[in-house]
Amino acid sequence: MNRRIATLVAALVPVVVLGVVGSVITVPFAALGPGPTYNTLGDAGGVPVVQIDGADVDPTTGHLNMTTVAVRDQLNIFEAFGFWVSGRQGLVPREEVYPADKSKEEVQQSNQADFEESEDSAELAALHHLGLPVVLVVGAVAPDGPAAGLLGAGERLISVAGDPVETVSGVRDTVSTRAPGESIDIVVEKDGVTRTESVVLGARPDDPESGYLGVTPAEEPDVPFTVKFNLADVGGPSAGLMFSLAVVDKLSPGELSNGDFVAGTGTIDSTGAVGPIGGIPYKLIAAREAGASTFLVPARNCDEALQNVPDGLRLVKVDTLDSAIDSLQSLGRGQDAPSC
Repeated sequence: MNRRIATLVAALVPVVVLGVVGSVITVPFAALGPGPTYNTLGDAGGVPVVQIDGADVDPTTGHLNMTTVAVRDQLNIFEAFGFWVSGRQGLVPREEVYPADKSKEEVQQSNQADFEESEDSAELAALHHLGLPVVLVVGAVAPDGPAAGLLGAGERLISVAGDPVETVSGVRDTVSTRAPGESIDIVVEKDGVTRTESVVLGARPDDPESGYLGVTPAEEPDVPFTVKFNLADVGGPSAGLMFSLAVVDKLSPGELSNGDFVAGTGTIDSTGAVGPIGGIPYKLIAAREAGASTFLVPARNCDEALQNVPDGLRLVKVDTLDSAIDSLQSLGRGQDAPSC
């Protein structure tokens, strides 16, 4: 009996040790998988995901869902192995999600800042598409730049070197064609008062032969209504396209979704350009499991999307807000749309 007990103990010890090690020791990997999806035409927590106050909002049905990627960290060996064999999640080195030179809190703060910037860009892109007014303002002034003490944040930019300016790129193009040391007039307006300031240009740090103003221009809505995005605990810039589509859908007649379940992803800038994102395989799974039949894919994500598309999900390739709207309207008429 003692020999049998000894044999049993000898056999169980490695199993127990493996169980303890496997459940306690963490691995240097994070798991990525399908995250929640949110209908930008619907509600979250009892309030509209995209809330527009001060304007008549067109009734909408259907779905324009933004998609997310779920990140799981501090995995033990057993958890990591389970995610790896599941087929729904993938493992990546942890530093790809949480760089070694940043704390987890710093990464989350950066993701939140990206999310808020995407909200601003989404609103501006929608207003540009709808032909609604946007003004150009001084966003920030470099404290040691040529315009320091002459121009102030929040002032509306009227003209630069005699040229009317309406876009951020217009300011940069006008200034960069002037030589360092040249004096140019900047016309600004604040609280109904217009004034002109002469600024002697410096040299761009990255191009000593081009003029440098030391001002970061920014666009701001100039409309009698407000747009608010009500989603908490979501980070990153990839909701921009779907947010912008929701604003356009609510402020224009008809339905972009055609009453169907459309999902998508993509960054957006104020001009409406759509950029690529990460985690496309998991967003496709999340969209299909939520019920989507159409998915809007940034053009530069198309190759990866084609390799991971779930059955029954139509991929529509987009590179701008305008192209996304054109494609949805084509589908609503029973026509084809650009596909990956």
